[in-house]
Amino acid sequence: MDFEQLVDNITPAIYEGLKRAVEIGKWPDGRVLTVEQREHCMAGVIAYDLKTNAEHERVGYIDRGSKAEGEVCGDDHSHDGADQDQILKWAE
Repeated sequence: MDFEQLVDNITPAIYEGLKRAVEIGKWPDGRVLTVEQREHCMAGVIAYDLKTNAEHERVGYIDRGSKAEGEVCGDDHSHDGADQDQILKWAE
């Protein structure tokens, strides 16, 4: 069975279980996920999201709609005219 077939067989309950496992780093029985398991779970969650959910319902979606005056989060335009990369740091 290839990855696409696996994603096609993910049910909403399995999706929620995979998402929870990635969030807490453990399976429901308390066993810790390996790095490889976490990566595979994350890939499954992302693939399921792309297949079944609207963009605004997907994991990690950032609403780039209206912003309060002066807010720059997600601003695609640099204030000094130069492109600037923003660093995103993950905390565990």
